[in-house]
Amino acid sequence: MPRKTSYIAADWWDYTTLESDLINDAAALTERDLLQLSRPGFEVALYDTLQDFYLAEALEYIAAWRQATADNPVGICGPIGPTEQLPLVARLVNELGLSLQHAHFWGMDEWFDETTQTEVAPTHPLSFEKADRELCFNRIHKNLEMPEANLHFPKADVAGFQKTWDSGVRCAVMQGGQGEIKHWAFNDPLKREGKWKNEPPSAAEYRELATRIVDLHPVTLGQNARTSGGGNITMVPRKAITVGPRETWKAEKVSIWHAGMHDNPLGQRLTALMISKGIADSAVPMSLLADHPNVKFNYYRGGLGSCSVEMH
Repeated sequence: MPRKTSYIAADWWDYTTLESDLINDAAALTERDLLQLSRPGFEVALYDTLQDFYLAEALEYIAAWRQATADNPVGICGPIGPTEQLPLVARLVNELGLSLQHAHFWGMDEWFDETTQTEVAPTHPLSFEKADRELCFNRIHKNLEMPEANLHFPKADVAGFQKTWDSGVRCAVMQGGQGEIKHWAFNDPLKREGKWKNEPPSAAEYRELATRIVDLHPVTLGQNARTSGGGNITMVPRKAITVGPRETWKAEKVSIWHAGMHDNPLGQRLTALMISKGIADSAVPMSLLADHPNVKFNYYRGGLGSCSVEMH
């Protein structure tokens, strides 16, 4: 039976091409049901306050960087969405007097400028590198700061960034948020064209994708306009550079943070259900983490919302 056409964008794959029964099962999940989705290799955790939620996220940076030594450099790959943890990371580093001499950081993604055919400059208002530096790294005391060579931001020439993942630095954890199109980083579903006209890539094929320049699903453009650009979608680039599944599977742990700001109540439930049940479908890229050996979904209780119909 052929797959459904997307309700959102007919030229793309996305979660609306799934069978309705799966979507409805996800919509019916309660908070208690979510907790019961935990299984070996997949943990679900809930936090009562945003303060506790973002502190826990920041502490993952500290836990990773405290392991770093000259003989065992350790890093973390971190997101921009969310960003509220970043100033907390800097404050913790300063208060603990934690030297980052042997610690590393990978940025997950960056916007691509189609005019210059390169990554956006750090002066661009939506630059992810700009946000990481201003919210975190520029706030760390000079005697503790991470060497510039240990900061790895994606570039349009992706080869250099890819090599850092095979340079002997251990990635203790890759953090991420979840976008409305069910991505981590900018691992969006693919366009419905060519080889993928009638079926999306298999999970195994999608997992082979490394850091690359990608076209962004229309939902991703709208989401970033909403969360970062005051709704001005015309300022959001249509392409981005993103860390790939290939690098993701080199991280010892993948930690996803759901504050309720970047995806809706259905999305927060759907990917957890699919990962728990081992349903890996590239139309829902986050679901591919069903095959990663160590994944944790972190939820703010107040952001879970409800899938019941409410007219506003």
